Amino acid sequence: METLRFNFSGGQRRIDGARLVGVVGSGNLEILIERKPLDGACEVEISTAAHGFGPIWEAVVRDFHQRWQLADVHVSINDMGATPAVVSLRLDQAAESITGSISGEAS
Repeated sequence: METLRFNFSGGQRRIDGARLVGVVGSGNLEILIERKPLDGACEVEISTAAHGFGPIWEAVVRDFHQRWQLADVHVSINDMGATPAVVSLRLDQAAESITGSISGEAS
């Protein structure tokens, strides 16, 4: 397993509620989004069996952060071979379930 970590700043959308605020799962990917005090940052931690795909993961999660602008949020991803398109879809589903809005919509 390879573990990748990415941190993004500049987000303005904070989530409320319990510490564990959302889970989205599928046969090849699981995403957990939770509130965490990070001085306004969004951190993403990815556990994947596919080694050497760091630049692709970075592009996918950077795109996600640009769409959602989450702050004080920790995202955990357990990957079992999902394609970038599936990852992007599941990230959006998880964010929608937590924020109650769609990508790009004002909170």
